[in-house]
Formats: sequence, C-alpha cells, structure tokens
Amino acid sequence: MTDHRQRPRRRGQGELEALVLSALCEADGPATVGWVQERLGGDLAYTTVITILTRLLSKGAVTRERAGRSFVWTPASDQAGLAAHKMRKVLDAENDREAVLASFVTSLGPDDERLLRDLLGRPRGEGED
Repeated sequence: MTDHRQRPRRRGQGELEALVLSALCEADGPATVGWVQERLGGDLAYTTVITILTRLLSKGAVTRERAGRSFVWTPASDQAGLAAHKMRKVLDAENDREAVLASFVTSLGPDDERLLRDLLGRPRGEGED
C-alpha cells in the first residue's frame, strides 16, 4: 500500500532566514535561540535555528553576544537590509558590473524605475534610518 500523505513543503534557505530575522526583529531585546524557535511555532529544530542565525551572523544581518554559556542574538539589519546584502553579493560576483546593473534597471517596471531614480536623486544618507 502506498502512503499518499503529503510531506510538508520544504522551505528555501532565504525563506527560513527571513522568518528567523523577522522573529528577531519582534523581540524586545536580544533573544535566545530557544525564544526564536518558540516564536516560530517550534516547527524548526533548535539546531536549524542556530544554523540560520550563524548564517545571518556571517552576512552581517545579526549580532550576538555571550550570555552565560550561550549567546543572545540581535538583528543588525531588517529584511530589506538582508535583501540588499544579497543583491550586492550577486553584483560583486560578476565581472561586468555595468552590464549587470544596466540589465537590472532595464528589467524594472515603470513604478520601480521611478522609485530608483528618486532614490538616486536624493543626497547620500537621506531617508535612511
């Protein structure tokens, strides 16, 4: 007899990172791995949460500090900052930055292109938190 139950959908790494970062952003202060795991409903294994936080640390999206024998974690960036980091990483991996940027800009819809032009027209640092 064949088991026809569906397995839960497997989430991508970026999706898990976004979930963990979002949970951390909701904390009132530095959070433990256990707090993050509980906040996410306990779906993820404790070790999986540690792995994701460690990846976010290497990307500069979170910081950690020692608290007793373990660590507490704090967001250093929000989801927009994490997405921007990914975009820079892709751009840095390419030899022809001008071609990549030109292709990206020409693929934008009119509203996104207008937004990008507005952002580029602002003095550097204006509108950043």
